[in-house]
Amino acid sequence: MRKTIAERMVKSRQTSAHVVTFFEADFSGIAKVREQHRLTYLPFAVHAVARAIKQVPVINSSWGENGIIVKRDVHMGIAVALEEGLLVPVVRQADRKSVTQLAKEITDLAERARSKRLSPEEVQDGTFTITNHGGFGSLFSTPIIHQPQIAIMGIGAVQKRPVVINDAIAIRPMCYLSLSFDHRVIDGATADQFMAKVKAYLEQSDWETFL
Repeated sequence: MRKTIAERMVKSRQTSAHVVTFFEADFSGIAKVREQHRLTYLPFAVHAVARAIKQVPVINSSWGENGIIVKRDVHMGIAVALEEGLLVPVVRQADRKSVTQLAKEITDLAERARSKRLSPEEVQDGTFTITNHGGFGSLFSTPIIHQPQIAIMGIGAVQKRPVVINDAIAIRPMCYLSLSFDHRVIDGATADQFMAKVKAYLEQSDWETFL
């Protein structure tokens, strides 16, 4: 597994023109809902990303010999850390699922990944990947793109920090987000447009509607 990971990571660096952009999001709205329903932050992030992809569909694409191939379905890869390496099981048609449905499927895939019970089909055909490096306390990351996708988003640890809101200092649960993207396919303006939408969706206050 380690050898395969090494080969794929080096190949990705040699294939894609990696660029990274960083955003910060206020998770206050999510924090209230997740505590009430005993959910983690990850399914909310997946839901927000899936919605943002619908607004900026080129993020959900790959580079082909004849040009950019935009994928119709949003198949979300979720990086799962194992003792011996990393697996990326795929949540299929993530854009059609509620936060609760995403939470159940992510938990199931992660548990079966750690117990080595995933089928080969469950780690194939992803169109975008999310890596939750914040689970170990990491704040920033510059993840490597999972080929043949053109982008991967990293989620840092959610920490309470002082922020300025309406010219006053408040304590809010904040999170740094990173997007590694392939500059062959999109430019910084498109990447930032996408991340701005992800941030806006994460910071919305009506999450109960999407459970």
